[in-house]
Amino acid sequence: GEKPHSLRGRPRLKALIVYVICTYVICWLSKPLKDTATSADSHQNLRWKLISEMKADNIKSFLRSFTKLPHLAGTEQNLLLAKKIQNQWKKFGLDSAELVHYDVLLSYPNETNANYISVIDEQGTEIFNTSYVEPPPDGYENVKNIVPPYNAFSPPGVPEGELVYVNYARTEDFFKLEREMNINCTGKIVIARYGRIFRGNKVKNAMLAGAKGIILYSDPADYSAPGVQPYPKGWNLPGTAAQRGNVLNLNGAGDPLTPGYPAKEYTFRLDVEDGVGIPQIPVHPIGYNDAEILLRYLGGTASPDDSWKGGLNVSYNIGPGFIGHDSFRMHVYNINKITRIYNVIGTIRGSVEPDRYVILGGHRDSWVFGGIDPTSGAATLQEVAQSFGKLLSSGWRPRRTIIFASWDAEEFGLLGSTEWAEVNKTEEFLIEYRLEFRLEVLKYFMCLVYFSGNYTLRVDCTPLLHQLVYKLTKEISSPDDGFESKSLYESWLEKDPSSESKTLPRISKLGSGSDFEAYFQRLGIASGRVRYTKNKKTDTYSSYPIYHTIYETFELVEKFYDPTFKKQLAVAQLRGALVYELADAKIIPFNIQDYAKTLENYARSIYNSSRTHEQACRSHGVSFESLFSAVKNFSEAASDFHRRLSQVDLNNPIAVRIMNDQLMFLERAFIDPLGLPGRPFYRHIIFAPSSHNKYAGESFPGIFDAMFDIENKADPHSAWKEVKKHISIAAFTIQAAAGTLKEFL
Repeated sequence: GEKPHSLRGRPRLKALIVYVICTYVICWLSKPLKDTATSADSHQNLRWKLISEMKADNIKSFLRSFTKLPHLAGTEQNLLLAKKIQNQWKKFGLDSAELVHYDVLLSYPNETNANYISVIDEQGTEIFNTSYVEPPPDGYENVKNIVPPYNAFSPPGVPEGELVYVNYARTEDFFKLEREMNINCTGKIVIARYGRIFRGNKVKNAMLAGAKGIILYSDPADYSAPGVQPYPKGWNLPGTAAQRGNVLNLNGAGDPLTPGYPAKEYTFRLDVEDGVGIPQIPVHPIGYNDAEILLRYLGGTASPDDSWKGGLNVSYNIGPGFIGHDSFRMHVYNINKITRIYNVIGTIRGSVEPDRYVILGGHRDSWVFGGIDPTSGAATLQEVAQSFGKLLSSGWRPRRTIIFASWDAEEFGLLGSTEWAEVNKTEEFLIEYRLEFRLEVLKYFMCLVYFSGNYTLRVDCTPLLHQLVYKLTKEISSPDDGFESKSLYESWLEKDPSSESKTLPRISKLGSGSDFEAYFQRLGIASGRVRYTKNKKTDTYSSYPIYHTIYETFELVEKFYDPTFKKQLAVAQLRGALVYELADAKIIPFNIQDYAKTLENYARSIYNSSRTHEQACRSHGVSFESLFSAVKNFSEAASDFHRRLSQVDLNNPIAVRIMNDQLMFLERAFIDPLGLPGRPFYRHIIFAPSSHNKYAGESFPGIFDAMFDIENKADPHSAWKEVKKHISIAAFTIQAAAGTLKEFL
């Protein structure tokens, strides 16, 4: 018979005992590897030594080296760059540096059949064709393998039809056309200006409106700063340049043919026509010189207001109808093909908690030279890795494992980073890296430095990191003119104070559009990114003008954005300091009370937005009381947790491990395994990319999406039931997160 004290049938108790024993063994056996008596002063001195090792000239040298040739994902040149980074990491002294490959769907122009747009006359003769290529910048005339402007993953096609101007092709733009102006885009080719939202959302909106093709262009109103010359005399966009970029709507799926699973040799693949997020209508980008010709003779209805007018010398009529000619024809001949990509993964193994990870990553692939996006980030990542290598050579080793990642194929839909996140859910990771990686990642931090400007610091991150970011920016010198004797924090605060509290600098919520997506939105790993940005109050241009063009060169950065490379140095120092603190602090420096305050603000905001439908809420029995109650309980749990944290015995390895686990797993407590409606790979209940703009972050996305345009839903009762459902999900999730903070019994 079964003994009275048998653990058979009691798996939770068994798991608890195994956890305690394993934790004790790990902590006890690893104690000799680390001087546990290291003082706070010594810890801070080592951090200062790390960031003082970083040099602006080194970043400049890396950037010059990495941008000499194009390095498009899937090309030989990008593989050579990956090997160069790998070899340098080995020389820096990292414990390992490996190339990891995946076979993903990529998209390229047809080398023998160029893409272009034409105006055709009544006889079908093409009387005007847009440009095929961009003129190369000075000094790059003999460089080969430069991909011409195109939109990756546009299907091939030669649609012909009337043209309609749709402003930015936002949801609200199509609402205005259809509901207020009675303009139907069905069967038309539409032309939209870049900016305001992710280009993939523009294409999706055009498809929903019934368009048969979409032309994208960069208007001077959005990609030119007043008083600045076009490149090479200045940093504005020339009229001959066109923005490249993918037009997928993956919603976190990764490789379009293997959604949710790593694109390895053994993986089942969908047919291309069934691939996730691939548009069904041709898409092509053009420069504003060509766009001006197309728009100049557009007839039909006048623009509804000045917000629809850009900076070209045209009337910005809506169409349809082209004065003097019949129609337009798009020629798109892109080819999709499964192509091998390579991530570079470097590791510094932790001495005390080697099974806990901090990841510093950024992508390497670029459309052409990538002087700003992404190679300024790759250069700073390289300098951070080199400085950690120097610290290692002095005998230091971090408490936790640090992973450096150079991702591939980001420009094609965040593919390299997402595939790596997917493969690490499998046992294969144990074979490839010989590490016990059970998604116990403490932190992912983006190393993408692209300048949407050079005015001030910009930080987007989880609320858990706010206090640490504020602390470290106070210890780093500001690189800004006029702030030479002040800290990075002081210049940041003066230039961009928070809208919630003028005594703190602004920290933004995470949306998407970069490689933190799979880690934060899908897996619930605390994440963030750091870069320099424009002056939001005065600079109305979208992003930086030469974004994703041939003119993103080393010279662009050196002459116009960061001549001294001190801004990139400050960003490198902040990233390095963040990684150091997260990897080496005995107690993980997260602040849960900031998360509680953020939840209070977001709950109040979503409730206030519902008040425009106050009568409907009452009639359908919609209440936010459960959400506010859960937020209140979470706030109380956060306060109690930090009280206990202040009293923890730092010499007790099990007590420290337990508190750190609660800190580390908190972000994961906000993950719903079912995901958001229609977006199963976006699983964070508090944060998600906006359904209408992938670049922007949305709070309580389930509730927000359920309420969006609810007054026009065909079935109001079902729509309000969906709102009630997502209030319930949010309340449950926050209450469950509060439960993870309770004292470990």
